[in-house]
Amino acid sequence: MSSDPAQEAGALGGGNGQLQEIGIDGTAAGPGRPAREEAEAAVRTLLRWAGDDADREGLRDTPARVARAWEEFFAGYAIDPKALLERTFSETEGYDEMVLLRDIRFESHCEHHLAPIIGCAHVAYLPKHRVVGISKLVRVVEAFARRLQIQEKMTVQIANTINDVLEPNGVAVVVEAAHQCMTTRGVHKPGVSMVTSCMLGQFRSNASTRREFLSLVGTPQGTSNHHA
Repeated sequence: MSSDPAQEAGALGGGNGQLQEIGIDGTAAGPGRPAREEAEAAVRTLLRWAGDDADREGLRDTPARVARAWEEFFAGYAIDPKALLERTFSETEGYDEMVLLRDIRFESHCEHHLAPIIGCAHVAYLPKHRVVGISKLVRVVEAFARRLQIQEKMTVQIANTINDVLEPNGVAVVVEAAHQCMTTRGVHKPGVSMVTSCMLGQFRSNASTRREFLSLVGTPQGTSNHHA
């Protein structure tokens, strides 16, 4: 898996499903996108607002570093997740059992406080006519994780994208994550994890298929579910 999915992205996608021109190299490439200089100026303003001297030696290069970090943190906006799944394979000898990837680690950021969300995703589908390279499933998770997110929405986005492109007999996604917005601020409760799930197709309609998936990923069957 590439350490920076944005470098290999050809199509540029927004969170609302519409394609949008944006530049990962820091240049303004779309309507309304600020230039890098404006972004760095905003960081300097926040440093001063926090009570520090933005011009002191230790902070002098911080605005540029933050801009570069944001290019990495939010590289998912420059990726069209559906395009990642376009290349499929039909020579499967009729395989129609579950395909499951467990423990896909991801790092995202809460859209409410810009705090990290760190966790893992478990992704499964039941092939109908074709399968996809397993690394592409990882890249789909990365494409949505590297955006400002809430976990519930990200879970559904991953499942819907796989379902729309592959048209399988079913898709199941479980996401488990720790939210720094509640461990380092607010209620200050470290050690708490959030679990969300989305079940589509036979994972939704067939209880035994759903139980098999949940037993394989080791997730309690009382997870928070989103169904289509």
